[in-house]
Amino acid sequence: MALFLLYESASGYALFEAHGLDEIGQNTEAVRNSVSDLNRFGKVVKLRSFNPFTSALDALTQCNAISEGLLTDELRTVLETNLPKVKEGKKSKFSLGVVDPKIGNQISELTKIPCQSNEFVLELIRGVRLHFDKFVGDLKSGDLEKAQLGLGHSYSRAKVKFNVNRVDNMVIQAIFLLDTLDKDINSFSMRVREWYSWHFPELVKIVNDNYLYAKLTKFIQDKSKLTEDSISDLTDIVGDEDKAKEIVDAAKSSMGQDLSPVDLINVQQFAQRVMDLSEYRRKLYDYLVTKMSDIAPNLASLIGEVVGARLISHAGSLTNLAKCPSSTLQILGAEKALFRALKTKGNTPKYGLIFHSSFIGRASAKNKGRMARYLANKCSIASRIDCFSERETGSTAFGEKLREQVEERLEFYDKGVAPRKNIDVMRSAIESADNKDTEMETEEVPLEASSKKTKKKQKDGDDKAVEKPTENTNGDASEDHKSEKKKKKKEKRKLDEEVELDDQVVDDDAKKKKKKKDKKVDNEEVLEAAVETKKKKKKSKTKDAE
Repeated sequence: MALFLLYESASGYALFEAHGLDEIGQNTEAVRNSVSDLNRFGKVVKLRSFNPFTSALDALTQCNAISEGLLTDELRTVLETNLPKVKEGKKSKFSLGVVDPKIGNQISELTKIPCQSNEFVLELIRGVRLHFDKFVGDLKSGDLEKAQLGLGHSYSRAKVKFNVNRVDNMVIQAIFLLDTLDKDINSFSMRVREWYSWHFPELVKIVNDNYLYAKLTKFIQDKSKLTEDSISDLTDIVGDEDKAKEIVDAAKSSMGQDLSPVDLINVQQFAQRVMDLSEYRRKLYDYLVTKMSDIAPNLASLIGEVVGARLISHAGSLTNLAKCPSSTLQILGAEKALFRALKTKGNTPKYGLIFHSSFIGRASAKNKGRMARYLANKCSIASRIDCFSERETGSTAFGEKLREQVEERLEFYDKGVAPRKNIDVMRSAIESADNKDTEMETEEVPLEASSKKTKKKQKDGDDKAVEKPTENTNGDASEDHKSEKKKKKKEKRKLDEEVELDDQVVDDDAKKKKKKKDKKVDNEEVLEAAVETKKKKKKSKTKDAE
C-alpha cells in the first residue's frame, strides 16, 4: 500500500511519496535513525510535487485555514491532480499521511482520500521538514527562513484579535506609574521643604499641602522682598486672605538665614519640577479614570477607579480577575500574610487591596470581614460583566445597582434594615441597561426622522397644491371616490356578519356536544344503579334460600 505525505511549508504545499516501507517494517525507531542521514532518508522518501503560494497573503489564508482544520480549494486541487483517483465502492491502494488529524478528517470527508496520522507518519514528516530545502532544488539558501519568519509574524498578528478601546495593559501601566509618581512627588516635595526651610522655616507650619508649598517657594523666592502689596497675589495662590497675611507677618520676623541668588534659582527650578510632576499626576489620574470607564465601567462605579485598576494590575489582566473566585479576589494583595498564617496555623487575612475601598472603612470593626466578603462577591460579578458581556462600553447600570446593594448591606449591618433580593436587583439592572440602549438608539433616530418628516411635508404640500385645481374642476371624480369608500364599508360589514354567524354555529355545536355528553353520563349512571340493585336482589335471594 503506497503512502503519500502532505507537508505544509511556509512557501507552499509539498507532496512526498514514501518507498521501501516493507524493508523498514514501519518501525519508528528505524525511521528515527534514518531521518538524520539524508542519503538513507532520500531513498525512502521522494518529492512528488511542490505547489508554491502566490503571495504572502495567500500563504496567510492557507495557514489560517489549515490551523482551523478546513480544506481550501487550492489544497484540494493539489491533492486531486497529484494523487491517484479514488474509485467508489473499492478500497484505495494508497493513503495520505498528515500531521493534524483534523485536516485529515476534512480531506477524507470531502475527497474520499484515506488519511492517517500516527507516530510513523509524524517521524517521516519530521525528516521532510529537516531536509526540505534539499528536496526542493529551486529554493535558495535563506528563502525558506525568510518565508517562515514573515508567515509567523503575520499569523501571530492575525491571531491576536483585540479591541483597541479595551486594552487593560494601559490601565496596568498607568496605575504602576501613578504609584511611583506618588512616591517620587512625596520625596521631592519633602526635599523642597528641607531646602527652602533654611531660608524660610516658618512657612512649613503655615502651609501643609506639598503642591501649594512648591508654588509659594517659586513665588516668594526671597522672603525679605515680601510686602503687604503681595498679599493679593498670595491669596490667589493660597485661597485664604488670613493665611496670606500670616505668611507676610512670618516673613518679616523669620529666623531663617539668607540664601545667595544662585541657591534661590536652584530651589526655584526644583520647585517648578515638583509642580510639573504633580500636574502630570493629575492628568494621568484623569486618563486612568477615562480608561477604566472604557475597560471596566461597572467595576469602577462599584469600587472606584484606583482600587479597580489595582485589582486588575495585581491579577495581571481583566480576564484573569474575572476568572478569580470571590474568595481569591478578597485577599488579592495579602498573599504574604495568607501564606504566613497557613504556615504558622494562625488567622488568615480578611482583606487585601479591597481594604482601600470606602465601604470597608465605613463598616464597624466586627463587620469589616463580612463587608469585605460581600464586596469581593460583588466585585467578581462586576468584573465578569465587564469582561464577558457584549454590551456597549461605558454602560454602568450593573455597577450602580451592585453599589446600591453594598450600601443596603451596610445599612443592614448598622441599622438592621433588610436589603433587597439579588434577583430583583439584577432584573432592575437589566431593565435599566436595556432602557439606556434604547435611549441611545432613539437619540440617533430622531435626526433621520426629522429630515424625513420635512421631506414628507414638502411632498404633501406639493401634492395638495396640485390636487386643489383638480378638485374644483372634477367633481365627478370625488363622487366616484366616495362611492368606492361606501362599497368597501359594506363589504367589511358582510364579512363581520359572516364571522359572527360562524362563531354562533361553532358555539351551538359545542353546546350540542356538551348536552350529548351529559346525556351519556346520565345514562351510564342509570345503568350502574340498575346493576347494583340487581346484585342486591340476588344477595337477598341467596340469603332467603339458606
